[in-house]
Amino acid sequence: MSNVEKISIALPRDMVKTIRDAVEEGGYATTSEVIRDALRNWSEDRAYEQAIKTYGIERLRRLVQEGIDSGPSVPAAKVFDRLEAKYAAMAKPKRKRATRK
Repeated sequence: MSNVEKISIALPRDMVKTIRDAVEEGGYATTSEVIRDALRNWSEDRAYEQAIKTYGIERLRRLVQEGIDSGPSVPAAKVFDRLEAKYAAMAKPKRKRATRK
């Protein structure tokens, strides 16, 4: 990981037990992974709450429905495969046609 900074935090015993249990059960390799996952979830929750404050729940629902109504989704892997093939073909040197005399 790049740009990692260590910090020290104080947690209640029951939270520490929950974190250690998650590692011992094999859900995570380290306690740091548990904390990073929890912080990612917390950040997503905050972003969602901010979007509701900014746009309102009804507008967000309309936008989601608009996306659903726009048609079937295409898996990202399929899109990237298609783009890679397209640009690989474009990168190949073009053969000059022999001119007939």
